[in-house]
Amino acid sequence: MNKEILKIYNLKGKFLKNQERKKFYREIKKEFSETGQITKQVKRFTCLLMNSSGRIYLQKRSKLKKENSGLHDKTVGGHVTGNDTFNMTIIRECAEELGFPASILSKKEFDESISKTHLNIVALFRKVDYITNFKSTRIAKNNQKFIQPYINTTYIGYYDGPIKFIDGESSGIEVFSLKELEKKIKEKPEKFTEDTKFMIKKYRKYLKPIK
Repeated sequence: MNKEILKIYNLKGKFLKNQERKKFYREIKKEFSETGQITKQVKRFTCLLMNSSGRIYLQKRSKLKKENSGLHDKTVGGHVTGNDTFNMTIIRECAEELGFPASILSKKEFDESISKTHLNIVALFRKVDYITNFKSTRIAKNNQKFIQPYINTTYIGYYDGPIKFIDGESSGIEVFSLKELEKKIKEKPEKFTEDTKFMIKKYRKYLKPIK
């Protein structure tokens, strides 16, 4: 198996070095346990995917996961490795992890295409945000919180075809209307990752049916 190589940056976005993923995580967890903070970050993407009726797909993380186990999470997210771009990463993740092809479009292309494309065949995405220090809260099985910064790009998209989590990191997927989801988050916030709660609140204006 090829080692997963990440580009490591400081909190100001300056590139520091390339590093194998497992080693990076060992180092930052040690730093957090000793100092209560992390001074290095990597690039990742996060996305919320809807069907054409505006219903939101959330994955339920496997109970075998070391962090945020059993919680409802964003549709998909992933590290940007090697010399890949954010766009390259989300396209690959959708194909390899979710089992469907995806295309990344500009806002103008996206707005013009979503009502004309066979969304049961291909997913369409567009970038809606870029955050240089996204604080992601991870909860370990002993309930200890671990806050990790990322250079994060967020996408929203539409897809009406089948979704299949291939790598076993998810125990399933659930679909919610925005109203249902906000109600469930209010009633049982402990059932959702902090990433998901942040994204639903910040990007709710994008979470709507295709006209």
